[in-house]
Formats: sequence, C-alpha cells, structure tokens
Amino acid sequence: MFPLAVGVFGGTGAIAGPTTAFAEPQVPAGTPATVQKSVWLGDRRVALWVNSPATGAPVEVQLLMPRDWRAKPDAKFPVMFMLDGLRATDDENGWTKDAGAAGFFADKNVMVVLPVGGQSSFYTDWLQPDQGRNYKWETFLTKELPPLLESQYRATNVRAVSGLSMGGSAAMMLAARNPGWVRHAASYSGFLTLTTLGMPQMVNFAMKDAGGFDSNAMFGPPSSPEWKSHDPYELADKLKGIALYVSSGSGTAGATDPPGDVPGLTTNYAGMGLEVLSRLSTQNFVAKLNKLNIPVQVSYRPSGTHTWPYWDFEMRQSWPQIAAALGVDGTPSDCRPGGAIGGLLQLNNWLGDCLTGEYPVANGGVAQDFRNGVVFYSPGTGAQPVTGAIAGSYSALNGAASGLGFPTNGEQPLPDGRGRYQPFQGGSIYWTPRTGAQMVRGAILDQWGKQGFERGPAGYPNGPEAATPNHDGVVQGFENGSVYFSPKSGAHLVQGLILGRYAQIGYENSPFGFPTGEEQPLKDLGRFVSFEGGNIYWSPLSGAWGVRKGPIMDAWGAQGFENGGLGFPIGEEGANPNGTVQQAFQGGSIVQQDGRAQAFGVDGKPIGPAVGGPPPAEPKPAPQPAAAAAQPAAPPAEPVLPAENFPLPIPALGPEVRPN
Repeated sequence: MFPLAVGVFGGTGAIAGPTTAFAEPQVPAGTPATVQKSVWLGDRRVALWVNSPATGAPVEVQLLMPRDWRAKPDAKFPVMFMLDGLRATDDENGWTKDAGAAGFFADKNVMVVLPVGGQSSFYTDWLQPDQGRNYKWETFLTKELPPLLESQYRATNVRAVSGLSMGGSAAMMLAARNPGWVRHAASYSGFLTLTTLGMPQMVNFAMKDAGGFDSNAMFGPPSSPEWKSHDPYELADKLKGIALYVSSGSGTAGATDPPGDVPGLTTNYAGMGLEVLSRLSTQNFVAKLNKLNIPVQVSYRPSGTHTWPYWDFEMRQSWPQIAAALGVDGTPSDCRPGGAIGGLLQLNNWLGDCLTGEYPVANGGVAQDFRNGVVFYSPGTGAQPVTGAIAGSYSALNGAASGLGFPTNGEQPLPDGRGRYQPFQGGSIYWTPRTGAQMVRGAILDQWGKQGFERGPAGYPNGPEAATPNHDGVVQGFENGSVYFSPKSGAHLVQGLILGRYAQIGYENSPFGFPTGEEQPLKDLGRFVSFEGGNIYWSPLSGAWGVRKGPIMDAWGAQGFENGGLGFPIGEEGANPNGTVQQAFQGGSIVQQDGRAQAFGVDGKPIGPAVGGPPPAEPKPAPQPAAAAAQPAAPPAEPVLPAENFPLPIPALGPEVRPN
C-alpha cells in the first residue's frame, strides 16, 4: 500500500527548498497577531497576511465574506475553517483553486477562512523547523487568528472546521485538542488512525514526497508520545459535544475517475489506494466513536477515489449539518431586483442570481449584491455593475464612501487587449493580470492621461497611491516608473536609471525634493529630469547623477552644461578634507568654496572665471605718514583649487546601458 502514497494526498505542488536554520521565536505571553497586509481579490474575498507571533513570520489566509457582509454592516457572523490537503500550495487554498467553495458559499451567512500554504504540515505545531518552515499552525489557527477575526472582521466565537485528506485528519485532531474552539468538525477522506501499525511510516513516506519533509520534525520518531497525542483515534473521547461528519469513498472508479481496463477500477492507482486506506481508517475511527456513544454522521460512498470532485461533493453534502451547528439561517434572501437595478440586470445576466435585497450606501445611493458582482446606483450615475478584481479594489477603498464615489459606467476592455478599466466619479480603476486592480485619480490621473494612459511610458499602475512620509505629497507606482505629486510641484513621472539615482539619494526627502518636470532628451542619448533642488542627468557613458542648484550648477551652466567641455556629471557632489565641495564631470570637475565655484579641466587647470559669491576684496592701502616706510601689500586671495587625490573622471556605466 505504501507506494500508492507517491504524488497524492490531494493536488500537486512545488517541492520546498533546502532546510534553513531557524531560531525559535521568543514570544511574550499574550502577544496578539496583527494584519501585515490585506488585498481584496474580489467583492467578497480578501487575502490577509497575518503576523503570527508563534511562527515568527506572516501567514496568509483568505476570507470568503458572508452573504450579508455589506448589507448588514453591524452584523457579526460565525466562522468556518477549511483545511487543505498534503500538497497545499503557497498561492491559493485548494477549496477555491480545485473546488467550488467560492461559489457555493456566496449565498451563505458564514465567514469561510482558508489557510494558504502548510504543505505536509497536518496543521500542527511542529517540534522543530524543517525545509525552511517553522510550522506552528495549531497555535495560529486556534489561539492567534480567532481574536483577530473577532476584533477586526466581525466574526463571532461560533466556529466549525472541515478538511480533506491531511486536512480531515487535522480537523478532528485540532477539534479534540482544543476544547471550545469549534462546534462542528468534518473529515473528508481523512486518515484518522495515525498510530496503527505502519501509519507513521506511511505518513513520513508521503511527507518526503510532498516537499521533502521529515515527520520526525513534526512529532518525533514513531515511538514518541507526540504521535498518540495527535491521533484522532486516540483523542476520540475529546470530541464529545461536537457535531461530527466523516466521509470516504470505496476506491473504486466513480463518475469522475478515468476508467481502467478492469471494470470498476481506475487508472488513478494512487488515488484508488489512498481512498481505500482512508476508508479503513475512517471505519476504525467511527467504530471508536460508536463505542464511546459519540454521535457522528457518516457518508460512505459506494465509489470514488482520493480526488477533488468527491471532496467538493462532500462539502455540499455536509453543509446542512454544519449550518445547524453554527446556527446559520438557511432561508434564501428575498432579493428580487427592481427599478433601475432590475433594468440593468436584464442586460447583464452574467451577474447571476441576487444574494441580497437593495441596501443603502454612502452619499445617497443604494447597492445590491449578486453572485458575480455588485450593482451600485445613485441618481447622478444610474445603475452600474462592479465585479471581479476591480470590485475588490473598490471594496478595499470603502466603495461609494471613498474618494472614488460611484461608478459612472461598466467595466471596459482596453485597446492593448491586456487590461480593463472602470470609470468612477473621482477617478478610475485599472486592472491587468500582472498588476492587479489599482485606482488612479486626480493630478496623477491627469498627468498619466497626457502621456497616453497605459500606452504611454509609465505603463499600467502597479500599486496604490501612497502619501510621502515626511512631505505634503503622494506617489504612485507604475510598471515603468513612479509618478510623484505635491501641491507645489504638480505630478511628474520619474523612471529608469534616473529613478534609481533618485532612490539612492533619498527620493523627495533628499535635497532634490519633488520632480518639477517630465524627462527630457539631451545629446548623446542622454536624459534629465528637473527637481525642486536640482536636476538628475543620465547618459549611457556617464550613468545617472544629480547636480544640485547653486554655485556648481551655475558654473557648469557657464560652461554650457553637458554641451560644454565638462560633459555630463559622473558623480555626486561631495565634501573634501580642505572644506571645499567638489563634483566630477566627464571633462573635469567643479570645486566650490565660500559660495564660489571654479571649473577645472582633467589637467587641473581652471576653465574660465569662478562663478557665484562676491569677488575677493581688493586690498586697501593703509594711510601713509610722511616719514613712514611703505607697508607691504595684503596677499592676494587664495584661488579655488581642486582637492588632491580627487578621483579622475571615468565613465560610470558602460555603453551597453540604454536610454530610459
């Protein structure tokens, strides 16, 4: 039976990297979990990266919001955890990736919590890290995450847990080990007897295949008491008072299995063998529950293998029992569309069936939720649908209450065939698969539009607008640069190696401040951008360097800027030990002292007169008594000279560099 474990336990996934040394995080007692980042993926789905004190790193979970999440903003909702299989991936939970959980729960008033990742983890607290992972899933799911959901996402302390394969084992294990955590636990094709003869070895074999993990890092050797303390069979008596559901197939070919040459068998030999093992394990577990007089709802399918179509089926079959345990009202919402929204629906039947009735939103409008989107209405904009990732971005911004206001038209494709956008009263939201959905508004939208929107040099927005931390301004990232705005300087794009230099010197916090103009061409394929405190220049042979406003800029200008003998700058200005300030150029350098700047050639000889500051004072002769000897004249002022050992001008970048 053991070879049948190869490549199974639910789904496929990448092999984890080599083991990384970890230090166990030192966590003060009672340290709460916090949200590091949240991204709305749709109008009812949000991804959270939660700082886990136990793990010492962010853990991703995704939430499917309850049906009435927006319609009843003061309501709180029960929670359902849905655990993945052994080959859980780091991009998405299998219940939405390989099954239909998102659509099925759209009309249910329960918050679905989908942990992302956890390959081979069994959702437990491991004894030690392995393969670069410090698994502390039990603490995270049962102790750290619930208080955060209750305080920030309107969850109640009424919970259920379900899982497939590895997740089914974990559902029963965690429910038994954590009294009061859940009211319902469901296992679909789980392995519920982890310490019977050969099972620890089989688990270790499967974990090695799914990511190279070692079960000794999880529970220790098979003789360790940790195995029994995590075995659902051994913990069965701890499940009293919890509503239970277990299921498994027979291993024979079902409706969704590829048929083999022998009637009743499938070519999915691994899925067949694992489901047989799950059936035997589940039967032993159920027998133990019966002996303890613990009620359990059992679904033994007459066919079916260890694959997703059957777990999707069991998710739906078990829901009535789960809903009853959570106290979820299964009555469909009375949500018949009418008025302007009803008229829109007739032309947009892709929205699907309604989930809620109309409900009020900010600024005198109304909205209504549908299975595939939301329709917003205001007298000034009419009824407009919002869906998908654009709806997610709109939700994250607080919808109609945000500066965007109401949508003024539906979602539209863009000419390049790569993206889509939707206009709103206060701006637009643009989306591509690569950049996600991002709002653009105000002066940044105006400047981006002057340059050709997504067809211009900036490309699509790839991040939200963000306030600059120490100055009155904002910045927004685009595929090919960033647009900066301040009330004084306006909105301007900075890109390429000029943006790289701007970053190195401190962005708007540097002496250069905000950009004041767009990038302009110069000789020799050069470019420059003007800033409040100077300019940043780039050419293929010189690289990107800034020249600040003041005497050095004036002296360089007197020589014709880059068109003169000095050429382009090849370094930033810097202080010399003798108190002067010096900047190197392709054809020499400029030295500043006491407000005056003198240009020098590569031979160290002055080029032209010094620029800036008052000229040195002429010495005044002292009054001469008739018989007195003549006094010596005052020494002339010392000329401005370049510092010794200042580096000679050299090209900063090779000719392979191309213009921005």
